[in-house]
Amino acid sequence: MSGPETVASADAATRARFDMVIDVRSPGEFAEDHVPGAVNLPVLDNAERAEVGTLYVQKSRFLARKVGGAYVARNIAGHLLGALADQPGGFRPLVYCWRGGMRSGAMAHILSQVGWRVGVLAGGYRTYRREVTARLYDSPPGFRAVVLDGPTGSGKTEVLRRLPALGVQVLDLEGLAEHRGSLLGALPGQSQPAQKMFESRLLAALEALDLSRPVVIEAESSKVGERMVPPAVWSAMSEAPAFHLSAPPEARAAYLAGVYAESARDVEALMALLSRLPRKPGARRLAEWRSLLEAGDLEPVALGLVESHYDPAYRRSSRQHERQPLGALDLAEVTPAELDRAAEAVAARLRDL
Repeated sequence: MSGPETVASADAATRARFDMVIDVRSPGEFAEDHVPGAVNLPVLDNAERAEVGTLYVQKSRFLARKVGGAYVARNIAGHLLGALADQPGGFRPLVYCWRGGMRSGAMAHILSQVGWRVGVLAGGYRTYRREVTARLYDSPPGFRAVVLDGPTGSGKTEVLRRLPALGVQVLDLEGLAEHRGSLLGALPGQSQPAQKMFESRLLAALEALDLSRPVVIEAESSKVGERMVPPAVWSAMSEAPAFHLSAPPEARAAYLAGVYAESARDVEALMALLSRLPRKPGARRLAEWRSLLEAGDLEPVALGLVESHYDPAYRRSSRQHERQPLGALDLAEVTPAELDRAAEAVAARLRDL
């Protein structure tokens, strides 16, 4: 019976050779970031990992190994009787831990003894992370971007998400970062992924694209919420031509009122955000906005933000990033029908490239 195969890379092509990618790190490590599509089957849970680490530092390496070995054996047995119980004889898993050491080695050895053809990622998660860094930080973009531009509230996100159905490739940075990208962009009840997880999602999305064809990206700043756009993607965006959407301020305010309706239910949290605007509104304006929000009347607040914050910021950004114009469309309203029309216009323009 042959032992586990040593695998040098965790790129998409390598992962495709295996039926399952198994991350044996603790749930806490997995939550921060992991190889795309990996399943977490920890050989030490969070508490066990902390206990073994404490024993290693405060007692002895031998005791840490003995206690850790007992936990590892028990947990692997649980996975064999649980998550892996129905896997057939031809099952091919790829296993990794933090640095390709004892945790992945123990899991891979036992799985190979079962009779499965097991791969172990040499260097573990750190090998994968170096690959992410090389692709997103140390390499040229490698793809042609087209930026979907326009002031806040012009429906860029909605248009972007209509484009795949029209055969257009997109990179949805806001979706990957779980943030709408503006002052009020935090999604209710959701925190953003860690920076490393955002980058893993981003690289996985790029790997799924045909990079010989244009990729549409919504215009963003260099950060989406608190997540930084890596240099390879930011460089592609900075050099990209732009398709511009526009709509009257009142129409954009009506659209934004609908988008942010759920966030506006927490008046205190929203007022805290509004009070931290770069150009802080006066006390009278903040009091007016509070009264409107408490009455459930978000639209005039949205219009005030469009006129005093969003549009001035957009004009400043536009002066800094002059883009080659690729096309433009004025929407009468930011409604589903108009957004459909905009998506079709963008798709038609890209067919000419």
